Amino acid sequence: MSHLFVLASTVSFPESAFVPLAIGFFGLATGYLIYGPEELFKLPTRSRPVDLTTGIWGIWMPGFLQFLTGVFLFVGLTWFDSFREKTLYMTALAFTAYGVHWFAIGMARTFGGDPRPNGLMSVPFIFLSALGVIVFFNAHDAPVGGLFIGLTCVYVSDFFASLFVRVPPVAAPAAGSSPPRPQPTAVSELGERALGFFHVGTGLWLIYLTFAATLNIASGMDLPI
Repeated sequence: MSHLFVLASTVSFPESAFVPLAIGFFGLATGYLIYGPEELFKLPTRSRPVDLTTGIWGIWMPGFLQFLTGVFLFVGLTWFDSFREKTLYMTALAFTAYGVHWFAIGMARTFGGDPRPNGLMSVPFIFLSALGVIVFFNAHDAPVGGLFIGLTCVYVSDFFASLFVRVPPVAAPAAGSSPPRPQPTAVSELGERALGFFHVGTGLWLIYLTFAATLNIASGMDLPI
C-alpha cells in the first residue's frame, strides 16, 4: 500500500495550456440569457410548459456544464498538477458550487417548487461571489473580477425576487388540480426585474469571456480575461 502512495506522489503531468474555462462560461451564459429575458421582459410569459422547458435547460447548460468544468479543474489542480495558476482554485470552487446550485434551480423549476428557499440560498452565494471579486481583483484580473461583481448583483437581486413572493395557503386540492402559483409582491416584482437585468448583462459578459478564452487558446490571440 505504501508503494501506491509513493507512486501517486511522484506521478505528474505537464502543465496544460488548455484550461476548460470556455465551456463553463458558455453554459452559464446560456442559462442567464434564457432566464433573464423572462424575468426582465416577461418573454416568454411564465406557464407550466415554459417552466418545464426552462427547468430542463437550467439543469443541463448552467448546471451540468459548470459542474463538469469545476470537477475538471479540481482534478487537474489536485491530482494531476496539470493546472498551476492559483486563481484557478477559486474558479473551480465557483464553477462546482454554481453548477450544483443550477441543478437545484432547474429541478425546482421543472417540478414546480416553491421559489422562496431560493432567497435563502442566495445569501451564501452572495458571499461566494464577493469572495471571487476579492480573489480576482487581488490577482489583477479585472475581466473575471467584473464577472463576479455581476454574479454578486444577481444573488442580491434573487434574494428579493424569491423570498418575498406570496404563496397562497395550500388547501386540500381537488383531484387533478395544480397547487396555487406564487403571486408577486411589489418587492419581489422589483427584485425579479433587477434579477433579469443582471442576468442579461452578466450573460452577455460571459459570452465575451467565452470568445476570449477560446480565441486566446485556439487562435493565439491575447484578449483580456
